[in-house]
Amino acid sequence: MIGTVYTKTYSSPPIDRKEILRYAGVREDTSEITALLEECLCECDGKLTYNVCYAEFDITRHNGFTDMAFFRTDSKMLSENLAGCASAVLFAATVGIGIDRLIARFGTVSPAKALMLQAIGAERIESLCDAFCKDMAECFDRMGRKLHKRFSPGYGDLPITVQKDIFSVLDCPRRIGLCLNDSMIMSPTKSVTAFMGVSDKNKKSSEV
Repeated sequence: MIGTVYTKTYSSPPIDRKEILRYAGVREDTSEITALLEECLCECDGKLTYNVCYAEFDITRHNGFTDMAFFRTDSKMLSENLAGCASAVLFAATVGIGIDRLIARFGTVSPAKALMLQAIGAERIESLCDAFCKDMAECFDRMGRKLHKRFSPGYGDLPITVQKDIFSVLDCPRRIGLCLNDSMIMSPTKSVTAFMGVSDKNKKSSEV
């Protein structure tokens, strides 16, 4: 239903160890690095959660502005991303505060562990977003609709201050424990908000 906010909880998505090492800046794997990674993964075991809240909103356009009822913007890049879309899914996802606590815990006693934990957190939130997007794409596909790539505040000309509107309309603190401070920093830090356009697969758009 348009404008209705839903919450979804996932089990842990499959872990991509190569992606974690890429986030950690590892160019050549060694037995020591592998051992460090496995040790950090053990530290994370049972401490991460995987939660998403989301809603679909109709899109209207007027005089160069994109309007979704809860906010309007003149971002050209978001407009291009949503070209041909009559609606968009707005979502917020987080893997919880556990990873932040681990990073803080090892930040001074073991910088190498803290770095690897940062990389694990980055891979975990991306894997959660991928799992959610896959679910949504399959759902819309069954309805003859297409889900487009996600686009987040702070990217290109879409101001990070849009976060205020997102957190308000999705009620992120209450639904998934995700908060926003005055500097637009999310807590837990391993979190993502994004828009994803939805279009009719059988309808060709004349929009530019």
